[in-house]
Amino acid sequence: MTDTPIRDAASVVLLRDADTAPKVLMGQRGQNAAFMPNKFVFPGGAVDPEDATAVLPGIPSGMCLSRLGDVGPALLAAALRETWEETGLTLSKCEGLHYFFRAITPPGRPRRFDARFFLADANSMTDADLDDFSKASDELRHLHWVPLPEARALNLPFITEVVLAEVEALAKTKAPPASVPFFDNSTGSSRFLRIQ
Repeated sequence: MTDTPIRDAASVVLLRDADTAPKVLMGQRGQNAAFMPNKFVFPGGAVDPEDATAVLPGIPSGMCLSRLGDVGPALLAAALRETWEETGLTLSKCEGLHYFFRAITPPGRPRRFDARFFLADANSMTDADLDDFSKASDELRHLHWVPLPEARALNLPFITEVVLAEVEALAKTKAPPASVPFFDNSTGSSRFLRIQ
């Protein structure tokens, strides 16, 4: 029996009110979802073929592109697209996306992803109302802004808990990470690496 293929994916952590009362946007996956049913997650999903040819709005940082490698432009396009599809909110420029975490789903799961996580300042988005999710698809239920201190009380996948810890640290320092933590579960044994 062969294992499930690993697909490139992008997740976006929208951070709101970082200076006063930091919150992140999360939604709950459906109970019949093949991947992580009932779990609260950030907006995101797999890279689609059209993402590879999408025209990116703005120019991402050189460090971001260098760390992402050849699949970088497609990942950034997927991040923008998935944010719009799952929340109805618009990330209008790539400059606002900061690549800060990577994880590969362990073997034996029904779906596997090589997920890159991006942090974005929600207060710089062009949407007039950051609480209006009326244009969102129905992929995520219960979309809401969760205060960072309360987020870990939700029904979360393990990797989301780890990502939240990174977000808390970045919200305090307000600086791009010196390196990107990488949980490599591509084989049967887990490795923790750092992308320079």
